[in-house]
Amino acid sequence: MNTREQQQFEYLLRLGDSDLILGQRLSAWLGHAPVLEEEMATGNVALDLVGQARSWLSLAGELEAQGRDADRLAYFRDAFDYRNVLITERPNGDYAYTIMRQFLFDAYHYPLLQQLSGSAHEGIREVAAKSVKEVEYHVRRSSEWVIRMGDGTQESHQRIQAALDDLWMYTGEMLTPDDVDDALLEAGVGADLEQVAWSWHDRVRAVTEEATLTLPDESWMQQGGKQGRHTEHLGYILAEMQHLPRSYPDARW
Repeated sequence: MNTREQQQFEYLLRLGDSDLILGQRLSAWLGHAPVLEEEMATGNVALDLVGQARSWLSLAGELEAQGRDADRLAYFRDAFDYRNVLITERPNGDYAYTIMRQFLFDAYHYPLLQQLSGSAHEGIREVAAKSVKEVEYHVRRSSEWVIRMGDGTQESHQRIQAALDDLWMYTGEMLTPDDVDDALLEAGVGADLEQVAWSWHDRVRAVTEEATLTLPDESWMQQGGKQGRHTEHLGYILAEMQHLPRSYPDARW
């Protein structure tokens, strides 16, 4: 691959890996969600994200042209080859923590896909235009839950505030461009993260204000997921997710 193709490949991995890892995290709530309706809703969001991941990773495999399809990219890479943002690999914690993690990601994911719906890359444009309809529901649902918990009981307020405080340091990575983001923006392929950040901040401020939550002070932000530097949590996710296909690599369903 030439330099531009390598940058597009990295970009597609970032999109696909973030969706895949967050979808895997959400799937762990099946059988454990607080109420049946939320189990179904959480499962549907997880399915949406895994479906989007499959589309992004399929595009990445086609671009790489090394015989790796979406399944090979998902199940036969090690942690340092993954490019998901760090917030997606944070443990589920309690349900308030899961909801806050989802909201902070959704508030970024939705304007990102809106931007990518106008990408000069046909494949990216088509996947984004389809995915943004699903993520519009995701961000509406997670926003409503943040407001319900924040402006609910004393305990629900404390739990959702604690989740916001803990997750805040992982939000900067989503909104901070690097060389790959800058190059693909210039080429008309990638999203303008400055505009995504404005949308993200507007939504986060509005929802947390209605939820009577206090935004943490601006602080040092964790970085590295987009470059393959991850927390120990990703290794445990991959060990569980990849066990079966790696044990039986030639199996066919």
